[in-house]
Amino acid sequence: MRNTIVSLMTAMAITACTGQKADNAAGMQDDFNYVVDQFADLQILRYQVPGFESLSLKQKQLLYHLSQAALMGRDIFFDQNCRYNLPIRRTLETVYKEYKGDREDAQFKALETYLKRVWFASGIHHHYAEDKFVPGFTPEFFKSCLEQVNASNLPLREGQTLEQFIAEISPVIFDPAVLAKRTVQSGDQDLILASANNYYGGGITEQEVEDFYAAMKVGQDTISPISYGLNSRLVKENGKIVEKVWKVGGLYSAAIEKIVGELQQAVPFAENDAQKAIIEKLIEYYQTGDLKAFDAYAILWVKDTVSEVDFVNGFTETYGDPLGMKASWESTVNFINKEATKRTKIISDNAQWFEDHSPVDKRFKKEKVKGVSAKVITVSMLGGDCYPATPIGINLPNADWIRRDHGSKSVTIENITEAYDKASQGNGFNEEFVWSDAERNALAKYGFITDNLHTDLHECLGHGSGKLLPDTDSGALKAYDSTLEEARADLFGLYYLADSKLVELGLVPDSEAYKAEYYKYIMNGLMTQLVRIEAGKNVEEAHMRNRQLIAQWAYEHGKADNVIEYKKRDGKTYVVVNDYAKLRNLFGSLLAEVQRIKSEGDYEAGKKLVEDYGVKVDQTLHDEVLARYAKLNLAPYKGFVNPVMKEVKNDKGEVTDIVLDYTEGYTEQMLRYSKDYSFLPSYNE
Repeated sequence: MRNTIVSLMTAMAITACTGQKADNAAGMQDDFNYVVDQFADLQILRYQVPGFESLSLKQKQLLYHLSQAALMGRDIFFDQNCRYNLPIRRTLETVYKEYKGDREDAQFKALETYLKRVWFASGIHHHYAEDKFVPGFTPEFFKSCLEQVNASNLPLREGQTLEQFIAEISPVIFDPAVLAKRTVQSGDQDLILASANNYYGGGITEQEVEDFYAAMKVGQDTISPISYGLNSRLVKENGKIVEKVWKVGGLYSAAIEKIVGELQQAVPFAENDAQKAIIEKLIEYYQTGDLKAFDAYAILWVKDTVSEVDFVNGFTETYGDPLGMKASWESTVNFINKEATKRTKIISDNAQWFEDHSPVDKRFKKEKVKGVSAKVITVSMLGGDCYPATPIGINLPNADWIRRDHGSKSVTIENITEAYDKASQGNGFNEEFVWSDAERNALAKYGFITDNLHTDLHECLGHGSGKLLPDTDSGALKAYDSTLEEARADLFGLYYLADSKLVELGLVPDSEAYKAEYYKYIMNGLMTQLVRIEAGKNVEEAHMRNRQLIAQWAYEHGKADNVIEYKKRDGKTYVVVNDYAKLRNLFGSLLAEVQRIKSEGDYEAGKKLVEDYGVKVDQTLHDEVLARYAKLNLAPYKGFVNPVMKEVKNDKGEVTDIVLDYTEGYTEQMLRYSKDYSFLPSYNE
């Protein structure tokens, strides 16, 4: 899914600026309590699922089993992020449940916060910055906690003593040099050896990975190639490099078997034969690990534009692999928002016009855009790499040849954007960072509309636009591919937001609307997204690099005409856009260059673009932004708890309804998930 999130790519990257309220959808509660918890740099929200009650019982049962499947793979994502994540999570949960001391003690409260962060990030590394958390409790306190709990409830290795376990696990938590960063995406060091993720093992090097897959590709299909390495860990065993495939009977089998079981239960409730075939092909893929089966599943999935219920489940996104090959496990379950989908249908119906009028070189345009479908959805369950932090937009499949020959499917998740909007109203962000009432009024009038529309354009058209030249390897951009792909899709959306075609199509109310998104995007990319980065650090995450790259490039290349300007008032820095028309031209020029880099596989040019504009941070400005933001008492990152989906049965045990419960808290949900959806051993080697 080229996520408008990986995880969250949207210009809602901070908390406010969402502007105009969405119209209340059927089933939305006006007095709904969106905020669940807040700690560290995180705020936990709830989302509503409007329209669920109006679905048929069969559709609800389909959603129920797909939602169960979305939760069954939770342990997989933890283990993919770092080989110690499961034992650390289980250790902390044991301490949390069995601790006999003062729970108001500062050390215990710090441990509780650390555990909440581990839950949120599915591991010990920050979900966005990817640096390892710094615990607020001491090694001595941690040791004392482990000595007072039941050792049989701790994830000790076979034959391991408690002392040996503490000696093994403590450096992973407390030593900043051990497994320091989950994914290293740039620099001169070996990206594989430097990364703490669990996609590679046994001291395997970056060159060995590249050589292994290069040899595997020799003589193979280059017109419709499989996604080499997508669903496996690459390791050395007895000096030989081998793949450990994630499948039934392979690595992660215990969890995958549970996923398959729920998918099998979902089959009888499929809405039509096409959807049934999709689920059955996904089951085949999980059972065999055959990447050709995965491609067949993806083709079936992208062609199904009729079913109201839809889902993503599997090894999908490659942001977490420095080489962009191995995929994290994730899932979303959803159904169509018919009214809002009218907007995305207009966009997809005009896909060829947008492609033809793009500012990129004709050599890189698709002569015929195929199979572009788009819809607005209501999500009902999130799992794996989509939980608790979730995308607001999805575009799949990722394989370039499938997109070329069969098209792509794009969605905007409007009940999630609605939750962000509702939770952020009146938080003081606009007053602190937006330059003047003119910009604030534009955000209030157009912000929600243009946010969602930019996501629509990004997902529906941006990721599906352009083409690779025939001799270009889809993996040519390596560690920079994710950043550049997101920049390409973002620029496509930004460029067309200002086009008169959108007014003609009735997608925006007037020719001034785009300025709200332009202002917010530039302010965010140049300044306010820095609240998500620790003082002294540079930008690491692909989506944040993308936003800074675009904003910084536009600022530098627009200096001669003073297109964008930093202004000072009362000792505070603000971003001001002086010429919106010229800014659009800059977006068009950069889009043309990024598409060229993508189409030609120009690694050196792509690397230079990212490193020159997307990575380095002005530390003086960073310190100022952090200080101003701290006074607002806001959390720069947000995620969600899922509603609890329950079967209602009659005296005969027959399911008569499926209902949603929104009352579960964050800690309650995480402990329940660890109890009910945890199937993997602590060490998966």
